[in-house]
Amino acid sequence: MLPKALASTIEALSMLPGVGSKTAERYAYYLFKSSDAVSKNIAEALESLHSGVKSCPVTFALIDADEDLSPFYSDPARDKSVILVVEEPLDIYAIEQTKTYKGTYHVLGGAISPIDGVTPEQLHIGELIKRVNDDNVKEVIIATNPSVEGESTALLLEKMLHEQNPNLKLTRLARGLPLGVDLSYADQITLSAALENRQTF
Repeated sequence: MLPKALASTIEALSMLPGVGSKTAERYAYYLFKSSDAVSKNIAEALESLHSGVKSCPVTFALIDADEDLSPFYSDPARDKSVILVVEEPLDIYAIEQTKTYKGTYHVLGGAISPIDGVTPEQLHIGELIKRVNDDNVKEVIIATNPSVEGESTALLLEKMLHEQNPNLKLTRLARGLPLGVDLSYADQITLSAALENRQTF
């Protein structure tokens, strides 16, 4: 028996991933108690979301609607001979926060998942192969997620890229124990990866 405006706000917020009905109720009630300016700012930001953001035609990273190319590609300081491949656009910003990578990126737009109906043809694999040739790429770093889908996608990329460019250097992000984690808390998959990727002193 909630007021219609509040009920519709709760329903809209509950459509977000990870937001259940109780969380949506708290968000909606918070917005109602806050000043009109808060709700208006959120509404304005959402209204301009689709019109103000697009994908770079080369890297498929997210860019402003008035930009032609991603600065991760157009910046002359970026090394175009190295491409780091990620599943989703926001993965780029996790890498950028390290402030250590100076190459370019390529966003696949997901990972192969037959259950979800995602096939290789739906990913930006063909565009990646074209970039490798067009930009005389020397190394491709595969940084797909450490999931079944991510592993399957990485293996397919390795196969397709090597078929086209046998001399291309293919690397993957290291897998293993994160810093500060005790061995007793690590799962078997993480420990196996850590053993396989062990380094000499």
